[in-house]
Order: sequence, then structure tokens, then C-alpha cells
Amino acid sequence: MVLLDGKAFAEKIQIQLKSDVALFVQRAGVVPGLAAVRVGVNEASRIYVNKKAKTCKELGMHSEKIELPEDISESKLIDEIEKLNRNPKIHGILVQLPLPKHISTPKIQNSVRVEKDVDGFNVVNVGRLAMGESGFVPCTPLGVLRILEEYRIPIEGAEAVIVGRSQIVGKPMAQLLLGRHATVTICHSKTRNLPEVCRKADILVAATGKAEMIRGDWIQKGATVVDVGINRKEDGTLVGDVDFAGAKERAGWITPVPGGVGPLTIAMLLSNTVEAAKQQVEFK
Repeated sequence: MVLLDGKAFAEKIQIQLKSDVALFVQRAGVVPGLAAVRVGVNEASRIYVNKKAKTCKELGMHSEKIELPEDISESKLIDEIEKLNRNPKIHGILVQLPLPKHISTPKIQNSVRVEKDVDGFNVVNVGRLAMGESGFVPCTPLGVLRILEEYRIPIEGAEAVIVGRSQIVGKPMAQLLLGRHATVTICHSKTRNLPEVCRKADILVAATGKAEMIRGDWIQKGATVVDVGINRKEDGTLVGDVDFAGAKERAGWITPVPGGVGPLTIAMLLSNTVEAAKQQVEFK
């Protein structure tokens, strides 16, 4: 069994990004800028946004944190995003999820200009991914694809099973793997005989949001297992959506939690932001 070390790979990506940022600033005279919009007082979101800001600083990028009250109206939130759309110092905009229930998440995501949509959630970028066209791709599935490529996991012709159908991970992950010529099955809460479906997978991506839901005996011997989930147990320990202890006995390759997909999500967000800056200033 080989660990797919997302933390080490993210550090490798960030070293290259730091060099890219320095060259971009030297040639274009512009510092790539990322704005993170956070609504409410969710502690996990606060920690995540602060981590992104810290990494931006380490890479020589500009970052801004926009913290708004839980009861902000949808229209006022859109006004705040529009300010960032017009701000020439900001090349990428992240709206931290989840949003309060009184706010339409799709409406907010579509209020971010396509060229600054470094999360890849604007309907235009979603459509581009579906059509196989160039655009910004959601960061978590992009990170999964990149680590599969880094470890040279065969994708073409592989049976890929994705457990979870969210717009954030499941659906874009399926599009990315289809684009690499995998045979893709998407599973969800209504899937019949889920363990049997999982056992067919050469590549199994777990994105259920349920701690240790995927059991070790659901995994084909030698399969590649990518655990997107991160859940905190009652004793405070962090675990994924896969029962790691059971899975490692059967998997050929597996991501740990923590230290697997999580660091790559941030790396892909910053990579998208640098690319957005290059596009917006027509960097050559």
C-alpha cells in the first residue's frame, strides 16, 4: 500500500507557484490577488480562510478577507461581491461555503465574474467543464486529478466510482475523469448495493460527508482510494469518509486524512488565482 501524500505534493506545487508569482510580478508589475468572502461565524470556515491568507502571503500574493454578518441580505452580499468584481487588485474571488439558508448559493456563485471565479462554480465555468472547454475547475476535484497524475495512477480505461454527487466534488470529479477516458459511475444515497458497486472500482473517490462510511471490504484489492472527506469524531480526532484502517489492508494507493486532499484544495485555489491574474493582465 502506497500513501498518496497530498501534503508533500501541495508543497511541491507551492514552491513552483512562488517562483511563478515572482516572475509574474517582475514582468507584469502586478501582484496576483485573492479575496475570500466569509459570511457568519463558522469556526471551520474561519480557520480555512486564515490558512488560505497565510499561504498567499508565503507565496508573495495579495489577499483580502471580507467578513460579513450572518444576517446580511442576499442583495447586500451581491453588492460586496460586485465591489470585488470591479477591484483591479483582486483577480480571484472565493465565497466560503456554506452560506446561511436565507441566501441562494447558486445566485451568489453566479454573481462572481467568470474571469475571477477561481472556485469554478459559476454556471459558465461549470458548462465549460461539461463541454470539455477551457475554464476554471473546482479546486478539490482538480487536486484529486493532479495527485492521480503525480503518482501515475492509470486513468484511461479505468473503472472509476465516485461516492457523492455534489456540485463541489462529485459532479466535476466525474467530468474530469471522463475527460481522461475513465469509465465513471456516480453513487449517492439512493444507489442500490453500494458496497458491490464500490468493489468494481479501480479508482474510488469518497465524498459523502459521513465519517468512515466506506468500509475496507468495499474496496477492490489493489484499488486507488481517494478520501475527500474530513470529519471530527467525538474524541476530537479527524477522519475521512473511508475507514482507513480497513481500507489500507486492501488498497494499492490511498490518501490519508488529514494530509491528503485538503492541502491540494488550497494549492489548486492559488494556482487558479495566479492563472486568473495572468489572463486578466494578458501576461505573456
